[in-house]
Amino acid sequence: MAGLEAIFRPTAGMRPRLACEIRREGLIAARATREKHGAGEPVLAFAPLPEGALTPGLKVPNLANRPAVIAAMSQVLDATSPRERALTLVVPDAAARVLLLDFDTLPGHRHEALPVVRFRLRKMVPFDVETAAVSYQAMAHRSGAVSVLVTVMPAEVLAEYEAAAREAGYEPGAVLPSTLAAVAVLGSEGAPLVVNHSGDSVTTAVTQGDELLLHRSIDLPAEAGARDEEIARAVITTLAWYEDTLRAVPAVIGYAGPGGAAAAAESRWFGFVDRAPQIEDLVPAPGAGLMTSIPAGVTAGVMGALAS
Repeated sequence: MAGLEAIFRPTAGMRPRLACEIRREGLIAARATREKHGAGEPVLAFAPLPEGALTPGLKVPNLANRPAVIAAMSQVLDATSPRERALTLVVPDAAARVLLLDFDTLPGHRHEALPVVRFRLRKMVPFDVETAAVSYQAMAHRSGAVSVLVTVMPAEVLAEYEAAAREAGYEPGAVLPSTLAAVAVLGSEGAPLVVNHSGDSVTTAVTQGDELLLHRSIDLPAEAGARDEEIARAVITTLAWYEDTLRAVPAVIGYAGPGGAAAAAESRWFGFVDRAPQIEDLVPAPGAGLMTSIPAGVTAGVMGALAS
């Protein structure tokens, strides 16, 4: 089991130079390239998924149409012509839980700290913490406490995604939830606000420098009108938290999701957000890729996974 990637904004070389994200819209693969004077443009490939092929959540199966997911994964990864088979696998936010927890103290050694983190999680997640994959990273020390980023994923759900990657012919060297992967594309200046929308969930996040300040993910209802209202409510709540906590307003909203920022700006949910900042693509649409054109708004996860 590769386990969940524990490093937020990793140093160079800590992750595989091949990434694949599984989204409701389809599978996106990216391979980092090297040029004489540094990194070149990544090689990208995209393959759509049939409706209902992916049903992300905290219980198996997440891959409702497993053969279709595996076939698409093999197709997009092979298309990038990778030299190695190890990859960073980016999974839906709904398949994991990401929490920011405060501890008075936390042991410096992982074998001592991990039981402390697991104990804290016991009443916070609706699955068996003792068998779950748990990663953690200290974010900051302030006011006598340490803020810790914790990612936890049910063992059977993680195993399902890892097994699919192996059946596609690749080895998951790291596993990341979508938004944690995506925010790695952000610079260290300012405090960006991110909205990551995929299928039946939406995640809002705020980063500042090398610290994740906020990560909030919610499941969305099936009915379109109610879904728009829930997305708007999630964004409004995050904007209020931003103003209350940082005593400022974000310059822009960085968006990842179906249709990209252009579609989001025309959507009903964005129209519900009063005094909304300008909305921009978290990662600009790359246009043509291998196999087919790359849809707008879906590349942030794989680009972030390669950003180390």
